[in-house]
Amino acid sequence: MEENDEESIISIEAKLSHIYISAGHDYWGRHGEGRLQNGITEVSEIQCVAGMGLRGDRYFGYKPDFKGQVTFFDAKIVEEVRQHFKLPKLPASVFRRNLIVNGLDLPRLLGKRFRFQNIIFEGSQDCKPCHWMDRVIADGGEQFLKGNLRGGLRAKILTDGVLRVGGSRPD
Repeated sequence: MEENDEESIISIEAKLSHIYISAGHDYWGRHGEGRLQNGITEVSEIQCVAGMGLRGDRYFGYKPDFKGQVTFFDAKIVEEVRQHFKLPKLPASVFRRNLIVNGLDLPRLLGKRFRFQNIIFEGSQDCKPCHWMDRVIADGGEQFLKGNLRGGLRAKILTDGVLRVGGSRPD
């Protein structure tokens, strides 16, 4: 990155509540078939590798310039889903998003470079919910998550570093 690029980077203060990774895909490319059982692992910290993704995750090194090296998901949406579908114990892991974050304005970050926990990311695209959300949440889950990046923000990792649960802002 060039020095003048530094001025266009948005600094983010938010709390990272959960970090999830999975060694393989459970749903991707499985339309009309059953779910695979690769599982999802919660970790307290994760290594971010620029241009590659989260070390140990299914998308790590997937392909050059991949837009979904990491996915941010708003903890507020997790709570809205729990309340709307009356599932108070629904784990945040069912969404299969990597980073569950409190206090992050995802729509503001689409198409922008931002610094979170001293790592620079670029918000690349909406993480659109798919029909599997109806199976892991309830009927209507996919529709409930549509629009305004409610399904998450896919991002590229631009600098190396380690993310840790917690963050730069208390609850």
